[in-house]
Amino acid sequence: MLTLLLACTAPSDTSVVPDLEDDGLVTPIHEDTSDDQEEGGGDTELDTDDTDDTDDTEDPVDTATDTPTFEACFAEIAGEGDGGPDYDQFGPTVASHCSGTDHQDITGVERVVFLGDSVTVGTPPSADAEFYRNILADELATKFSLDAPDWTWTGVNLLEGTSYAIESGDFAHCAKWGARADDLMRDNSQVEDCLPEDQRDKVTLIVFTIGGNDLSNLTEGFMEGKSHEELWEQTRETMGLVRDTVEWIKEPGRFENGVYVVFTNLYEFTDATGDTASCPAAGLAGFGEAVTDPELEAMVVWSMEQFMSIAVDTDTDMLFLLETFCGHGFNYDDPDGRCYRGAEAELWFDLTCIHPNPVGHQVIADMFLDVVDE
Repeated sequence: MLTLLLACTAPSDTSVVPDLEDDGLVTPIHEDTSDDQEEGGGDTELDTDDTDDTDDTEDPVDTATDTPTFEACFAEIAGEGDGGPDYDQFGPTVASHCSGTDHQDITGVERVVFLGDSVTVGTPPSADAEFYRNILADELATKFSLDAPDWTWTGVNLLEGTSYAIESGDFAHCAKWGARADDLMRDNSQVEDCLPEDQRDKVTLIVFTIGGNDLSNLTEGFMEGKSHEELWEQTRETMGLVRDTVEWIKEPGRFENGVYVVFTNLYEFTDATGDTASCPAAGLAGFGEAVTDPELEAMVVWSMEQFMSIAVDTDTDMLFLLETFCGHGFNYDDPDGRCYRGAEAELWFDLTCIHPNPVGHQVIADMFLDVVDE
């Protein structure tokens, strides 16, 4: 799985599994990953088992419990002995639409805040109107009768890698190109800038994508020959920063009238193959030889599990972005591929290799809306 996830984002310009109990994190189940983790977590689609994104199948429900299951959602591309993330260990509630979890009843939203990295900001060659952030903002403005943002918010300042304005209408945006987990609260101030105290009396919905640049940095560490111990510590730190952010937001009394948080796990563009060269512009995007050290795979699988652990522990929601985009990367048309969706499958990434194209942005917006609606 890892050679795929190391391709999550562009390289950042910006053998012992450690004891994690003292950090509030959960010790990974997949401690021995060298034998069975070919491509972790590459499991799925917005719909259940069709290849054309139609919505004509029944919801994947466990008939014994009348609740959906992760396995049923992603059975189409899940294989025997899949070495991907084990989400079930945390007991999540999976939503019937399979876009993500269903831990929150999101109602009465008065303010929407976007945090994170370039996936949320949006990037050329997609146009401003095609960014998931702006599609989602339009839909949420209608759903919750909010004042929609103007062009200063929806556009991108190409010099700064963020929008021209933080606030517009009932929306705020602090995501930035190249952002890592430490930019949320520790080394930069996305949370503080977009969630000032004088705005915390409003029922707030917070949306973010984060972690891709951290994984790119982790991959660079393997290439530089850093020790496994040092790189595990780096991995723990990254996910600890994500957890710290969500726990800070969800601290009782911080948002007296309520706050909701929805975030994603991480997609990749090789369709569970690790073939970074499948993207025509891989060289220009900075991707070299794939790292084959199985310990990197273990770190990524564990990180994906931690996203789910955070969602369960904080009663927030996670999107299955990795699983949904599997089969829509640059090997989408390989009929022998693990994630092959059929002849009707489409490419959801742009020529930067790492960012969604307009179709991919629309899918992400739809996934967030699915979670908000259910």
